[in-house]
Amino acid sequence: MTTIDLAPDIRTARLRLRRPELADAPAIAKLASDYAVAGNTTRMPYPYGQDDARAYISQARALNPREQNTFVVEHKDAGVIGALGFHRNRSASLELGYWLGRPYWGKGLATEAVDGSLRWAKTVWERRLIYSGHFADNEASGRVLIKTGFLYTGEVQRRFSRARGAEAATRMMVWIA
Repeated sequence: MTTIDLAPDIRTARLRLRRPELADAPAIAKLASDYAVAGNTTRMPYPYGQDDARAYISQARALNPREQNTFVVEHKDAGVIGALGFHRNRSASLELGYWLGRPYWGKGLATEAVDGSLRWAKTVWERRLIYSGHFADNEASGRVLIKTGFLYTGEVQRRFSRARGAEAATRMMVWIA
């Protein structure tokens, strides 16, 4: 079995994915306080403040990195621009989730972050099967997942979004290494 780095550091052409630090809380809170960001996630509340960011970071740092991992997405020029994580879902399958602040949408950065994380998951973390999903009204997220090798399963789940305060149709996808 491969030894898992307890603080993995993934690098791509423009990005670094690393373990979140408490110093990241102001940047995370600023970006996540946008309803357009929080409303496309299941776990983020809206409004989103400094206490939410600190709680998120504490939870991320408490994860067992052999089972689950959370990263901040850091741009080489802009600093923290979002987050990405691998978590166990309700059926104990590994699931990928991610978000970027709105100023960083449409620049290929989400695709770069997801692709880098999947390469790491396959080669270092030795994972071969990862699920993800996107709200049906967030087609951009579906395009990111398709570009990084995810395929639609044909399943649509109703997932609760804390920010929306309601369930949303979620198109499920799978990545197989």
